[in-house]
Amino acid sequence: MKNIVLILTVLLLFSSYNKDDKKVPTTKKPNILFILVDDLGYADLSVMGSKYYETPNIDKIAKTGTIFTNGYAACTVCSPSRASLMTGQFPVRHGITQFEGQRNSGQSWKERKRYTKLLPPEYKHHLDSSATTLPEAFKEQGYATFFAGKWHLGSKEQRSLPTDHGFDINIGGNHAGGPSGGYFSPFKNPNLPNLPEEKGKNLSMILAKKTSEFITLNKDGQFFAYLSFYAVHSGIQTTKEKWTKYRNKAEKMGIHEKGFEMERVLPARKYQDNPVYAGLIEQVDDAIGIVMKTLKDLNLDKNTIVVFTSDNGGVTSGDNFSTNQLTLRGGKGYQWEGGVRIPYFIDVPWIEQNGVAIDVPVSGVDLYPTLLDLSGFQLKPKAHMDGVSLKPLLEGGNIDERPLYWHYPHYGNQGGEPSSIIRKGKWKLIYYWEDLHAELYNLDTDLGERNNVAESNSKITKQMKTQLLDWLKSMDTHYADVDPEWDKAARKKWLEKQKTVTLPNQEKQREKMLSPDWKPNKDWWGSELNKNK
Repeated sequence: MKNIVLILTVLLLFSSYNKDDKKVPTTKKPNILFILVDDLGYADLSVMGSKYYETPNIDKIAKTGTIFTNGYAACTVCSPSRASLMTGQFPVRHGITQFEGQRNSGQSWKERKRYTKLLPPEYKHHLDSSATTLPEAFKEQGYATFFAGKWHLGSKEQRSLPTDHGFDINIGGNHAGGPSGGYFSPFKNPNLPNLPEEKGKNLSMILAKKTSEFITLNKDGQFFAYLSFYAVHSGIQTTKEKWTKYRNKAEKMGIHEKGFEMERVLPARKYQDNPVYAGLIEQVDDAIGIVMKTLKDLNLDKNTIVVFTSDNGGVTSGDNFSTNQLTLRGGKGYQWEGGVRIPYFIDVPWIEQNGVAIDVPVSGVDLYPTLLDLSGFQLKPKAHMDGVSLKPLLEGGNIDERPLYWHYPHYGNQGGEPSSIIRKGKWKLIYYWEDLHAELYNLDTDLGERNNVAESNSKITKQMKTQLLDWLKSMDTHYADVDPEWDKAARKKWLEKQKTVTLPNQEKQREKMLSPDWKPNKDWWGSELNKNK
C-alpha cells in the first residue's frame, strides 16, 4: 500500500542517501541493537511525514535500512505488544491482552464507573516463564544481553523482570508503565539509581548512555542490546529550550483556533502542535544519536543489525492527548490504523536497502524469527509460533500472504472498544463485541477508515468474519461478558460528559501550553540543572 506521503518520503530517502556510506559485510556474528519507543505513533517522525517533529537520527536508520510502511504492533496498548516482541506470539496466545496494572475485570470493572455494556475478562499479568524469549534465544548463542528502560511485563515479586527472561543486565526495567518520578533525575525507579552527577539529566539520555557503556564493554564479543525508552509515554515533559523551539514552530506553522474533535468515545487531537510532546520526541532522537555514534566510533556499525519500532500507536485521545496521526484514524488504544500501525525499520548493514519502502503487512511478532534468521541461527517455530522471518523481503524477495490478527476484549483508556481484527491483503475487518457488528475497510483506497464498506462487500465481510472467529475459536480466547445490570442511561451520560467537560478542558490546556508565557509544574523544570541535554 502506498499513499502520497509515503511515496514522497521514499523519493526523499533515495535522493538523500549516499551509497558511499553503505557498510560492508562481515563474517562475524552480527550484533543486535533493538530500539523500542513507547507510544510513538506511525506519523510521529519526520521521515514518516511529520512537518512538526524533528528526528534526524531516527530518520537516518530508515534511510540506510528498510521502511515497512504496513508495520503493525501486536496490540493497541503496550504490555501485550511488548510480550509479543519477546515471544513472537499474538496476545491471544501468550495471554497478556491488556496492559499490566489494569486490575479491574469482571464485576470489579464497574468500580471504574465507565458504565460499559461489557465486563472485560481476566488476563495474564506477567510474562510466562515457560516462554523462550527473544533474548534467551540469543543468549543460547553466546550473546551478552542487555535491557534498559521500560519493561511493563511483570515485577520482582512475580519473578518476571528482564533478568528473569534472558537479559544479563537490567537498567530501569520494572512493572511500571510510565516514568516514575518523571523524565528528569532524580527518579523513583528501584532499578535505576539516582547518581548525584546525573541530577537534572533526562531519562532518555541516561538510558542511551548506559546502553553505549554496555556496547563499549562488549565490543569484542557479540551483544544483544534492547533499548526500550519510557518516552514518549505520559506524563510528557521536556526542557524549556525544546518547548520554546516547538512552541515557536507551531506559531510559525499557524496555530488553529480549535485543536480537538470528538472521536467515537473521547476527544481526539486534530493536529501535531504539542510543543512538550515534540520536545520529548527530540530528546529520544538525541539519545538515539548517542548510541548510533557509539556504534560508528567503535567500528561496530558494519556488523550491527538495528531495529527501530514502537509498541502501539501515538496518543491522540486519553493520557496527555499528545499527537495526531495525520492520514490515519485514531491512535493508541483505538482499533483503527492509528492505534496499531507504527514506525517499523530494520537496518541490516550487509544488505543494500537504501531506505526502500516495503508495503507487505508485517507485525511485531515477526521480529523474533527475523533476527534469528538474519543472524544465521535456526528458527524456533515452537516459540515464535505466530511470527515469520522477513529476511526474504529484506533481500528483495517475497513471503506468503497471511492474515494478521488482533484481539482486545477490553475498554481502552484512550477510547478503544472491545473488538477483534483481521487484516488480509488490502482488507481490514473489525468485529465489535458490544453489538456483534463488523466494519470493513479497503486500506488501499481508504487509509483513514472513514468509509465502512461491510454491506456493499457482504461476501468478503462474511468470509473474513468467519476466518477471524474460527481463528479465535482455535485459541484459548477470553471474551468480555455482558453486564446483566448494565445502565444504558448512565453510559450515555458518561459519554456526553466527554463532549461537555473533557473536550473543553483539553482545549484550555492546549491554549495554555501554546501561550508564550506558559510555565509547567515546577517539579519538572529541573532540567535546567543540566544544560547538556
